[in-house]
Amino acid sequence: MQIRLAGVVPESVVDGPGIRFVVFVQGCPHHCPGCHNPETHDFQGGELKEISSLVQQVKESPMITGITLSGGEPFCQAGECAALAREVKTLGKDVVVYSGYTYEEIREMAEHDGDVAALLSSADILIDGPYREEQRDLSLPFRGSANQRIIRLNL
Repeated sequence: MQIRLAGVVPESVVDGPGIRFVVFVQGCPHHCPGCHNPETHDFQGGELKEISSLVQQVKESPMITGITLSGGEPFCQAGECAALAREVKTLGKDVVVYSGYTYEEIREMAEHDGDVAALLSSADILIDGPYREEQRDLSLPFRGSANQRIIRLNL
């Protein structure tokens, strides 16, 4: 199975707790003004990557505590992201998902989309909500604007 990526950061300490392997998916419908990753918006951009190769990279990095799915919008590739999350969880790693959708919107989407439900159920932490430039606050851990929430789901 392949996933369309903008890129990865093999080791990050700013995209969730611990040392994270960060996957930036390609494609985002939100187009938030002031977005940190506007190059991820185009659904046809980026590159296709085998999920198994990403899992292998995580296996080869013993310091990694988990993966972070960011973007772009992970819920636009929910099936692929859920497959990656499931594989990583078998390694004993946790999963953080960033989304421009709110938790409530995702739960509603999950009622009609099994892939969205699978990704949501695989996430340990969800950081939700669109980036709002007028609420920018870089002092917040793991978030860019004050409206975004850190929601612990499966910890």
